[in-house]
Amino acid sequence: MDIDAPAAELDEAGGLVVKSTSQDDFNTIDPAIARDASGGLWLSFGSFWSGIKLIELDPKTGKRIAPDSPMYSLAHHSSIEAPFIYLHDGQYYLFVNWGYCCRGANSTYEIRVGRSAKITGPYLDKDGRDLLVGGGTKFLGTDGAFIGPGHAGIIEDNGKFWFGCHFYDGTSNPRGTYAVRVLTWDAQGWPVIGMGHD
Repeated sequence: MDIDAPAAELDEAGGLVVKSTSQDDFNTIDPAIARDASGGLWLSFGSFWSGIKLIELDPKTGKRIAPDSPMYSLAHHSSIEAPFIYLHDGQYYLFVNWGYCCRGANSTYEIRVGRSAKITGPYLDKDGRDLLVGGGTKFLGTDGAFIGPGHAGIIEDNGKFWFGCHFYDGTSNPRGTYAVRVLTWDAQGWPVIGMGHD
């Protein structure tokens, strides 16, 4: 649906949560839902422009908690999108993509990460750099035929963590593929990606 579509048209499609127009400095794509430690519901989103944003949602309706509620800025880079926030051991981990997707073997996507004690930030990388000013520890990037990983997702199942993302398989044309890999956490609490799904 066009970002400048009338609000009434969006309401018929299920309800307007947040939108951007050509007059805004943010871009409402790549939405991802997260819960905070108190059960609050949040929506992160954003691509390029002024970076990754976060708003609070009403858990009863799924809509923005108030029309004028704060919009938090979480991360910025010249090419950034696809945020995903995950709460683990009292820390919020923000995964974002840098680079360009959807270009097959020429995709430059890579996943960066930072963490914060609060869902609203600030998010810092392993070196203490704020993601708002270009920080972001490289978590997963192109590795041989594994090209341009993007759009992080994490689930926990019986104490085991799984990390999912899309990538281009350089051994087959290249073809868009989805990966599910084991995820562990190091002694400092940072996520560590496994080599495969075993």
